[in-house]
Amino acid sequence: MKTYILRLSIFIAVASFASCDNATKTADTMDAKDDVTVAEMKYTISPFSESPAFTDAAIQSMDYQNGKFNFGVTGSEYKLGNQTPDAEVKMCANSSKGQHIHLIVDNEPYAAKYTADFDYEIADGEHYLLAFLSRSYHESIKTDQANVAQKIEVKNNSIVAGEDIKEPMLFYSRPKGTYVGQKDTEKIMLDFYLANTTLAANGNKVKAEINGEEHMFDKWQPYFIEGLPMGDNTITLTLVDKDGKTVDTPLNPVTRTFKLEKDPAPAD
Repeated sequence: MKTYILRLSIFIAVASFASCDNATKTADTMDAKDDVTVAEMKYTISPFSESPAFTDAAIQSMDYQNGKFNFGVTGSEYKLGNQTPDAEVKMCANSSKGQHIHLIVDNEPYAAKYTADFDYEIADGEHYLLAFLSRSYHESIKTDQANVAQKIEVKNNSIVAGEDIKEPMLFYSRPKGTYVGQKDTEKIMLDFYLANTTLAANGNKVKAEINGEEHMFDKWQPYFIEGLPMGDNTITLTLVDKDGKTVDTPLNPVTRTFKLEKDPAPAD
């Protein structure tokens, strides 16, 4: 199995298998100084384009009682339900319902919530909970104040005890579900969330196995994946240490399978 490193200054474009039936993609960089590793792959990975920062967007509070969440969300420019200003030019799947909260309980796929209060059922017991503010195209806001990460105890659909997560943890966010049509399937956003850890070339990294091929990320940011095949695709994310060994921490690794579909054929 091959491993590919994406370093802090990378803009990576990678070559596909050349054959008489497929055009050959050539490696290209934005800057000659970039440290680029080129590999033969059928898809390309590149850093996500810069997004509105929403530096003061925050989750000020969280309450869960009788099966209902209530979040205190603030921000001078960030509003739940609004479209992120650059959504039209981002060229990836975007929610028509606007900006929202990503709610992740344990290793389950996130639930997208477009209001600060909503009903949600959590089984009795101990759970790891992450909630973070998202742009309308599902990119997380990666600031300390824009998330809540807690280990909670739930009883009778209420949080009866909770404390901030202390362990280094990795949560999977996107891709998720089914993407339909050329506009949404050409560029797929890979995004994840970290708690109590940073990424560095000589420190912890995120290993992404995309349809069986390994890639190492040492910068916390989203990435574009272009050229994935139609049908099912699978990504496994693992938080690893400087030696590439899996970090012994809860919910690590995590795997998701998502689907790409062509535009439906027009009716006769």
